[in-house]
Amino acid sequence: MTNFPLFVIIFGLIISVRNIKMIIKNCRHLTIIIVVSMVLSACVPVTLTPGVSHPTDATGTPNQQVTITIWYQWPKDTLNIIQAALNQYMLDHPSLSIRLVQPENIQDALRVAIPAGKGPDIIDWTNDQIGAQATAGNIISLDALGITQEFLESTYEPAAVKGVIWQGKIWALPESQSGVAIVYNKALVNENDFPADPNDFSDLLTKAKAYNDANQGKFLICNPGLGNPEAYYEAPIYFGFGMPEFVDEAGKVYLNTPEGIAAGNWIKEFKPYAPNSTSEEICTRMFTEGAVAAEWVGPWALAELKDSGIDFGILPMGKPFVGIRTLMIGKNAVDHSTTEIAADIIKYLTSQASEIQLATGSQLIPANTAALNDLQVQALATIKGFGTALRLGVPMANTPYASSQWGPVGDATQSIWIGKQNAEEAMRVAQAAIEEAIAGMK
Repeated sequence: MTNFPLFVIIFGLIISVRNIKMIIKNCRHLTIIIVVSMVLSACVPVTLTPGVSHPTDATGTPNQQVTITIWYQWPKDTLNIIQAALNQYMLDHPSLSIRLVQPENIQDALRVAIPAGKGPDIIDWTNDQIGAQATAGNIISLDALGITQEFLESTYEPAAVKGVIWQGKIWALPESQSGVAIVYNKALVNENDFPADPNDFSDLLTKAKAYNDANQGKFLICNPGLGNPEAYYEAPIYFGFGMPEFVDEAGKVYLNTPEGIAAGNWIKEFKPYAPNSTSEEICTRMFTEGAVAAEWVGPWALAELKDSGIDFGILPMGKPFVGIRTLMIGKNAVDHSTTEIAADIIKYLTSQASEIQLATGSQLIPANTAALNDLQVQALATIKGFGTALRLGVPMANTPYASSQWGPVGDATQSIWIGKQNAEEAMRVAQAAIEEAIAGMK
């Protein structure tokens, strides 16, 4: 082995240390490369089926092969239906191939992939992400792609339309929707035991008292947000009393208003006729055990109820938050020159035919009005019941300020419930807390 002089060895060590420092200095770029590579390696392939016609450009010449990447979060049963729909789309567009990618954390993946030009053309995500993603520049508005307000209003459900508009622009197309309604045990009560008017909370209070009087120790309804600080479940009450939303896109807060105080006072009056302490699990257990005749819950809870063998019905009550699953177009679609084909794909996936398949195949509640009103969809009692309730609802806030609402609203409601504060004080404190949080965001 060759013997190197000591100074050569020392010089080599110095160079190595400098290289290590340079690597550390540039690790951010290495991280981007690594993360983007990991994201792309998560690709779930969609089979390309040969077709009979080719897209052409303005001269009639077949276009070159185009690849569209969709980042998704669909569960398996939904994914299978989406894949079938996309296979049909590619059958009609043989020059197109589509890749489906499921990032482990879509927020983090977008943060590194988009600056590197490796982001998706289409993003499957919920509407409450619109404001934050638009502000970050991760998605583009659809207005310049021929998608208009008139098209939205003539195609999709009211809450779904409102939920994809932010700062006067359209940022996504709605695919499906979800929210809460009254699910009742037909062996214990019927529709006449609930208000005919979904916003008649005075009548609901009367009926809850009457049921409790006639069935000592049992209750008409269990709401997971009454007896537990959970603003999502409390929303149908506040909105049902006329509050337009908790906080709007301009940062205006609506808690300390006549509507908010009236809702708070009703909550206090309702307390003697409802379980003292609740949660989703408690309400479902009480429902299956017959301790409550109904629970305020969403479609996600129905599998357990069906397993219990209870014959249940679904009724609207108040104005629930409506969560909307949407399809957005990513910023890199502009770089890829794929915005027009991406827009066509998201219109296709949110069309009447596509959403009927999603409804009948995976029990998703269509955001497309024609699909929701379709006879075979309306024959599905769950979709019909929840669809009616969501038609009255308020879209999940898509503003970046929305994160400030959950804690204060839940805490205020709980404070009223346990008698710590009256409605006026609770709404004032919650309003101040949200406004302070919003001020820190501006």
